[in-house]
Amino acid sequence: MRDLKEFTIPFVGLKLGKHHFDYKIERKFFEHFEFDEFNSAAINLDVLLDKKTTLMEFTLTYSGSVNVNCDVTNEPFDQKVEGSYHFVVKFGEEYNDENEDLLIISHGSYEVNIQQFVYESIVLNLPARKVHPGIEDGTLKSDILDKLEELSLKSTEEEVNEPKEGPTDPRWDSLKKLLNDK
Repeated sequence: MRDLKEFTIPFVGLKLGKHHFDYKIERKFFEHFEFDEFNSAAINLDVLLDKKTTLMEFTLTYSGSVNVNCDVTNEPFDQKVEGSYHFVVKFGEEYNDENEDLLIISHGSYEVNIQQFVYESIVLNLPARKVHPGIEDGTLKSDILDKLEELSLKSTEEEVNEPKEGPTDPRWDSLKKLLNDK
């Protein structure tokens, strides 16, 4: 996968200290990773780079929303996304990104790409089950919910109309005895 140029930060010309970078993340960013669960995205990302003599500390702070489909009704809604992620970049013999909070780049490097850290921190911060807020407070009106309600009412009416006590098959009676003989 190609690196996105806007997420490559050239650090060789930067002085020691803190540096800020601002990004606007949209759906196109997630399509680059072949992640298609978002209908749209509007996320503001603030990157704080604290450059020191032997390492660099990155703090990613993001907030915004992504439009996703509800896991219950499949209705689209805006899911709030906010969080932060901190990782360290050190210099070593060869590139190593096996540790999630530590990136090792070779001594001759003059830039670092942070796109993978941005992608993972946002996607992993989303809830595993996305439920439309209208379902929780009962304000969502949808055809699917209406149909579910219609079907659930029929099942309760059938239970009411069914006789509670009546002749049963003797085979079931003997099986019920097994449950009660514990």
